[in-house]
Amino acid sequence: MIILKSRAEIEKMRVACRIVAGALAGLKEVVRPGVTTAELDSFAEGYIVKHGGIPAFKGYMGYPSTLCASINEVVVHGIPSARRLNEGDIIGLDLGAVVDGYYGDAAITLPVGEISDQLKKLLDVTERCLYAGIENAIVGNRVSDISNAVQTLAEANGFSVVREFVGHGVGRRLHEDPQVPNFGPPGQGPRLKAGTTLAIEPMVNMGASQTVVLEDKWTAVTFDRRPSAHFEHTVAVTDKGPEILTAL
Repeated sequence: MIILKSRAEIEKMRVACRIVAGALAGLKEVVRPGVTTAELDSFAEGYIVKHGGIPAFKGYMGYPSTLCASINEVVVHGIPSARRLNEGDIIGLDLGAVVDGYYGDAAITLPVGEISDQLKKLLDVTERCLYAGIENAIVGNRVSDISNAVQTLAEANGFSVVREFVGHGVGRRLHEDPQVPNFGPPGQGPRLKAGTTLAIEPMVNMGASQTVVLEDKWTAVTFDRRPSAHFEHTVAVTDKGPEILTAL
């Protein structure tokens, strides 16, 4: 069941979303060659707590950390550790916060120092896929209109979209209905109404779309071990168009 949010509830979500956005903006300044993903996790948790939030991921279904830190071929759910970032890596940072019972969720993928032109294109296209999806989060559209916009742009640029992990509703819980795939034909799924709140999150691979989950039961990597990028915003569908709640 899709839970529509009132304007007051969307404003409550915005508080959590701004904390997430601020933490990700701060992480942009921290990411560099030599830093560990555990240090990034510590920064993220400290920022959320300092600004009055609770880390949404830590302890969720047993996840051990505040931040998902996914390097290169890791698609999502990379667990922070003592691993250090190297020049030329890319790192996906996925983060959530909860304030007064309402959630915000967003992700970015960042270059570590100088990266190849191929990786620059992957990051650029994936971020553009996010905004193509958001443009379709309008009253009267169907969920798969978002999905199709993401897939069409990714594949037009020679990339593939992940099937095993999808976007989702968000609000009073971290994961709500509906699921928001990044693939599929347009004109299918639930019709979008004002008050729908979604975490739209393209995951785009340089190679094949298939993924594998490692033995830790969390870390998802590309089957062919080629790089993957991930961008996400929490978005409210309104009568005036999509509103990005995790934008600074």
